Amino acid sequence: MPLNDEQSDALIEAVRAVAAAEILPRFRNLAEGEVDAKAAFDDLVTVADRAAEIALTERVRKILPDAAVVGEEAVAEDAGVLGRVTAERCVVIDPIDGTWNFAHGIANYGVIVAVLERGETVWGLLYDPSFDDWIVAHRGGGAWFHRQGRARRLHVSQAVAPLDTLRGNVADYLFPVEHKAALSATKPRFRRSSSLGASLHEYRVMSLGGSDFVLNGMLNVWDHAAGILILAEAGGVSRLLDGREYMPKMREGWLLNARSEAIWEELAGIFNEAVVRDGT
Repeated sequence: MPLNDEQSDALIEAVRAVAAAEILPRFRNLAEGEVDAKAAFDDLVTVADRAAEIALTERVRKILPDAAVVGEEAVAEDAGVLGRVTAERCVVIDPIDGTWNFAHGIANYGVIVAVLERGETVWGLLYDPSFDDWIVAHRGGGAWFHRQGRARRLHVSQAVAPLDTLRGNVADYLFPVEHKAALSATKPRFRRSSSLGASLHEYRVMSLGGSDFVLNGMLNVWDHAAGILILAEAGGVSRLLDGREYMPKMREGWLLNARSEAIWEELAGIFNEAVVRDGT
């Protein structure tokens, strides 16, 4: 059963309430011992991540009692939780996307929530707690930016542009070490290429018209399910670099997002050629 407007509004209000109670009071206010490392020294989790996921999971279960829930921190404790993404209905939660930024006092983080039905994303939310604004999309209903009680529909430009005018994001640190040099060597061909350290804001910036592409080397469902739906509803394109369509159950691959099909095709050629030249 498709998510209705009442459920959508309830999920958004749940995210806003949890952010106000569990995330914002801890921003630039984390005590010693409230930040831990997970898989890598810079893969951080804070007391705010854990508290927000618990609180939001409880609220989601009241709004959508029939839904399975997959939270980033729950998966960190038990990888088997990922199997729930193919359930009849599943809610995927990233309680704080951009935790490294959050833990270091950089206001470039947020909350991502996606609703999946039988393994496909039907609803997505990218929420910025610092400014209490968000982008939300229902599948087939467009992408909408909400701020200060107003909403506007988003449409990304389809205009063709020279390579040296393109701005985008390539997170080198997310790729295997044997490919980093080749991918970094592509950067001078663009006007600007960097990483925001938060998938939420990379999708938001692109959907709002501020960037042209994102190449990502990890397929964590909590990072991408909502953003890919939102970008698609705004007119953008997301596929794996090998041409496969993205599915939330995917675990491995390189994901290329672009504001238009033409840009996707050109960049896919450049990035794939770089890897081939690298001898891999």
